[in-house]
Amino acid sequence: MTRLWTRSLAAQIVALMLLALAVSQGIAVLIFWDERGQALWKAAKSEFLSRTASLAEVIEASPAALRQDMIDASATSYTRFWVSPAEPLDGAAWQREAVAQIARPLPTLTRKPRRPEAELAEPARTTGAMAAAADTRLAWTPLPAWAWPLSRPAKFLRLDGPDGMGLAVRLDSGDWLNAAFVKKMSDSPWTSKSMVSLAVTAAILSLIAVFVAGRIARPMRRLAKAAEALGRGESVAPLPESGPDDIRHTAEAFNRMQERLQRFVEDRTRMLAAIGHDLRTPLTSLRLRAEFVADAEAQEKMLATIEEMRTMTEAALAFAREEAAAEDTRTVDLPALVGSLCDDLAELGHDVTFLEGTTVKYRCRPDALRRAVRNLVENAVRYGERARVRLARTGESIDVVVEDDGPGIPGEAIEQVFAPFFRIETSRNRETGGVGLGLSIARTIARHHGGDVRLANATRGLQATISLPLVA
Repeated sequence: MTRLWTRSLAAQIVALMLLALAVSQGIAVLIFWDERGQALWKAAKSEFLSRTASLAEVIEASPAALRQDMIDASATSYTRFWVSPAEPLDGAAWQREAVAQIARPLPTLTRKPRRPEAELAEPARTTGAMAAAADTRLAWTPLPAWAWPLSRPAKFLRLDGPDGMGLAVRLDSGDWLNAAFVKKMSDSPWTSKSMVSLAVTAAILSLIAVFVAGRIARPMRRLAKAAEALGRGESVAPLPESGPDDIRHTAEAFNRMQERLQRFVEDRTRMLAAIGHDLRTPLTSLRLRAEFVADAEAQEKMLATIEEMRTMTEAALAFAREEAAAEDTRTVDLPALVGSLCDDLAELGHDVTFLEGTTVKYRCRPDALRRAVRNLVENAVRYGERARVRLARTGESIDVVVEDDGPGIPGEAIEQVFAPFFRIETSRNRETGGVGLGLSIARTIARHHGGDVRLANATRGLQATISLPLVA
């Protein structure tokens, strides 16, 4: 679940929208339910007062012998009426009487009567403070003329329980008609209908959230894929500059960045090619002048130096030409590419061994990668007598490992050897060769693929590794 939350934008949006829905619905239900409860209470109170007033008028207009029958006939499962000779004053005592009245079964009921004790909690008072608070809470309130339809006095009592109320009306005879009402009018707001409505709303919001997240994540995934390809040196088509402002501005910024990077690389490559080309003229002039030097030993040294400079210049020009050439990226069989290179070098008489492994399909620029591997293998053969090449797959990369049996490289020079034209003359064998661009070119190519080249001294010889990232 945590992995889904951290990796999925859709999951985060859905979760946040559902949370907002739950909070808003909860608040709305509480507000609605409170208003509904108040409306039900007012309606029940109005009906209770009207019914009690009608019963009082009927009792006064009927013979005394029929009074009890009319009172019994007016009773319901949640309403009881009785007559007391004296005015009720103690609210707590009156509530106890009301509980007893409602507990008494109706004459017409054949089923087991409902026990109102579960709804009207008998006040349990153990201290004077609680008793005083209960007496205050259960105090009688005279009904004003505008709230009571009869001219005779009446008083109202809010019972200590759920949706309970009491009423006492003075009759013309001096007796008091008592009425008690106990009915729970508000159940849980989370009914089956409300839960179904909430589930349907949540499902609709989830679909909308998934759609919105897809519209946001799709251009972001496209941008991430383009950035990864650009970092690997591939030619990336400009991203479509459409959609909302934020996404459009991001695409525009990426396209501008890609254009600037390409222009920078092209300018640098052209400058390097121009410098290498322009050096040819003075080198040719120096060589011609060296031919007229009388001292044979000095002439030989001068020509050797000029030849070394010419070799370096040609290498720089070759490197610039390859940089300027835009090779297409395609998927190749990496073991076949490396194996064919090793076979070619072995046919030329080099001691090169390729340890075959499983097939690995890899998207790269084959000619450039082949040159990087060739530089490492040729270095291994030149300085370490032989080369053993193999592929190793890790969790995040595919490695091309080249091992030799040479003396290795001093630890302080492991990074220096990647500098252009840098050579270690005394730490290798006597065949130095090269101009010092091989490792530099190999690392440049590897980094253009998003990887790198690492060197490490092994127990015997040097281990050079081209590490290439695995791309989904």
